[in-house]
This record gives sequence, structure tokens and C-alpha cells, in this order.
Amino acid sequence: MVTHAAMPGRKRAGAHARPRSLSPYAVGVPLALGIIYGFYAAFIRRDGGPSTGGQVVLGLVSGAVLAALCFALSRIQRDLRHGLRAVAYGALTACAIGFLVSLTDTSVLRSAGLGLVVGAGVFLATFYLFYSREP
Repeated sequence: MVTHAAMPGRKRAGAHARPRSLSPYAVGVPLALGIIYGFYAAFIRRDGGPSTGGQVVLGLVSGAVLAALCFALSRIQRDLRHGLRAVAYGALTACAIGFLVSLTDTSVLRSAGLGLVVGAGVFLATFYLFYSREP
């Protein structure tokens, strides 16, 4: 009779669920951001003088760290609510900008302040974007 309406549907087990595939953008965008960020960090540290091995290492490490953090955030962002997702993007941006400003040998207050201002702007923009587009 009406047993078909009461039958439970098929559910996938968590262990047997197929992992999300990586699109070219999921790898390419963090990689491009990391490369640009690393070059810019090394350029700031160079300060018009000759390039040294330390500057190259600084650029490679800072670019790799930013790329890894961007990739990790892109992988977990769907599991976060829109407010927490906006906080994560704002914090990542604030730390990245604060680090770049600290490479210019300015005060800690200036680098922290500029990082907080830019991070707050990114938080507001991403919060609006995520809040207005989620169902």
C-alpha cells in the first residue's frame, strides 16, 4: 500500500563516502597566491639591494605557508557557517598583510594595526557575500 513512503532511503556511510575531487581552481588559486605572495615578500625584504639566499628562502617559505593555508581553508570552508567562514578569511588576510608590513621594518603597532584594518574589511566583505548567497 503506502509502505514506499515510509521506507528509509539509502544513506552512504561516512567511511565509504567518495571524497570530493580537486578541481584545477582548488589547487591553482592557492598556488598562484602563494607564488605572488612569496615573490612580494622577497621583494620587500630585498629593499633595493642585491638578492641573497635568505631572501629567497623567506619568499619560498612564506609563499608555501600561505598557499597551504589557503588550500586548507578552501577544503574546509563548506563545513563552516558563514560567520565563522568570514572570520577565517579575515584572520588569514590580517595575518598575511601584517607579516608583509612587518617586513618593511616599521613598528609592530603599525603592522598589527594595518593587518587588523584590512582583516576587518575582508571579514565584512566576505560576511556580506556569504550571508547574501547562502540559502
